[in-house]
Amino acid sequence: MSESTHNDGEGHYFPGAGALDRALSLVRFLRRECPWDQAQTAESLIPYLLEETHEVVDAIREGSAAQLEGELGDLLLNLAFQIVVAEENQTLDADSVYGRLEAKMIRRHPHIFGDGEKQEWEKLKAAERGEEEGALSGLATGLDPLTKAYRIQERVAGVGFDWEDHRGALEKVAEELDEVSEELRAGSENSIEEEMGDLLFAVVNLARLAGTHPLNALASANTKFQDRFERLERLAARRGIVVEEAGLEALDRLWEEVKGQERK
Repeated sequence: MSESTHNDGEGHYFPGAGALDRALSLVRFLRRECPWDQAQTAESLIPYLLEETHEVVDAIREGSAAQLEGELGDLLLNLAFQIVVAEENQTLDADSVYGRLEAKMIRRHPHIFGDGEKQEWEKLKAAERGEEEGALSGLATGLDPLTKAYRIQERVAGVGFDWEDHRGALEKVAEELDEVSEELRAGSENSIEEEMGDLLFAVVNLARLAGTHPLNALASANTKFQDRFERLERLAARRGIVVEEAGLEALDRLWEEVKGQERK
C-alpha cells in the first residue's frame, strides 16, 4: 500500500507514514481545529470506543469486507484519540504504548525470539503477575459476565486448577443441572438464581475445554434461532396463521418444518 501525504495549508497533518502515525496526526489536527474534538476527554470517549468495538465485531460476524474496513477505521480513530489525549496529559505516548506491547509479546513468545522454550500462555502471564498477585488479580471490571467467567477459568487453569479434559466439565454440568432441578422443585427463588449461575458457569467451562469460546457459540446460536424464527413467521404468514394466536403445538410444527427445510 502506498504512503500518502496530506497538507492542511499550514503543514502536514498526517504525513506519509504508517497507518497508526497517520491516525495520530489526524487526531492531533482535529484537536487543533474542531471544537467538539477539543472538548473530548479519555472518559467522554469511552462510549464511542465501546460502540465501535461492538460494530467491528458485528462486521466480522456478517463477513462484509467493506463494512469491516470502515468499522476498523472508526476503531483505529478511537484508539488514536486515547493516545493523543494521554500525550497531551503527558502520561504516555505512541512509542511507550508500542514499546510495552513489543516487550510483552517478546516475553510471551520466548520460543520465537530465542529467549527460551515455548510455554503455556496463562503460565507466562501468571509469572508476569508475580507471587504477590493472585491468579485472578487484574481482571477487567467491565467484562460481560460470560466473558468474565471464561477469563476466570483460563486464569485458574494457568495455575493448574483445571479438568484434564472436557469430560470432567461435562460431568460437572450434569451435576449442576440436577441441582437446578432440585431447586426448581423446592421453589426457592434465591437458591434457583444461585444454582442457575453455577450451571451457566459450568457450561462456560465445558465450552472452553471443548475448544470453543462461549461468547462465539452463543452468538451463533442467537443468529440461528433468530433466522429460524423469522422464517417461521414468514411461513405462518403465507398460511394465514396468526403467530400470537396459534399456540405452542402449532408453532412447534412450523418450527420443525423450518428445520426440515434447512436439512434439505
